[in-house]
Amino acid sequence: MNTPPKEKQPQLIDQLKAIATEEQNPNTLEIDLLDAQGVLKKINDEDHKVAQIVKKSIPQIAQGVEEIVAAFANHGRLIYIGAGTSGRLGVLDAVECPPTFGVSDQQVMGVIAGGDRAIYKAVEGAEDNQAQAVEDLKAINLSKNDVLVGIAASGRTPYVISAMNYGKQIGTRVIGVSCSVNQAFEQANDINICALVGAEVLTGSTRMKSGTAQKLILNMLSTGSMIRSGKSYRNLMVDVNASNAKLYARATNIVMQATECDYLVAKQALAMANNKAKLAILMVLSGLSVDKAQAVLDKNNGFLRSAVEQTTT
Repeated sequence: MNTPPKEKQPQLIDQLKAIATEEQNPNTLEIDLLDAQGVLKKINDEDHKVAQIVKKSIPQIAQGVEEIVAAFANHGRLIYIGAGTSGRLGVLDAVECPPTFGVSDQQVMGVIAGGDRAIYKAVEGAEDNQAQAVEDLKAINLSKNDVLVGIAASGRTPYVISAMNYGKQIGTRVIGVSCSVNQAFEQANDINICALVGAEVLTGSTRMKSGTAQKLILNMLSTGSMIRSGKSYRNLMVDVNASNAKLYARATNIVMQATECDYLVAKQALAMANNKAKLAILMVLSGLSVDKAQAVLDKNNGFLRSAVEQTTT
């Protein structure tokens, strides 16, 4: 009887062994023996580590924020791109920006491998399709005025690395967000944000600590950029888009908090300002008409604090 030839181990298996997020976590080896509270405590113990790990990357995240602010000032966009959980997190952050900061749905965009259907259901092979990454970016007219953020927990996703390389090729500033060291990923970006969260509670389940770290980083990139672009006054979201009852109530509260006026004054100012909280606040604090208040805001590039200082001192 002939002995069958020994099958060679796929190279990808060796690659995964070298990725930190694919290692077994020594703290959770017995997690399948625990009761519900024991399981949750293990998960929570690991989650506690994430924020401090992300904190180490603040210098790189700050560089990213400054790049995004510069892009916004030059009519550029913030574009997230990723596959699987990473791609969904980019889409999530992007779609939250218009109602929160009153920006266009084109200013911050999320691109996911496999297209919109991949938001709800995994698309087989999408993360390996390097050519499609380029086509997806061409479809949204990625330009050198934009900032591209490639998101990949493993740092090895072919779709993401291809997208980042294309971005650099056409002169786009590229930020990389990962949770594992990868030379190809680092070479494909201009600013490398790597949050080494280590092994997951469940081996390879990067929707957990890695996903949490990525969510924190994307929050910081978008929110930090919006604040630095004049989208807040103190810690108030003064460019909130009052597009529904809840957001209108929030805008009213923001005007009241910023000016210490009563409800009726806030309501009247919002009505005159076409529900623009920032404009209403300046009108209440300065006593200016709608047109004059808007002119002052425009002169100060939308920064409410400087507009208030100019009109009240």
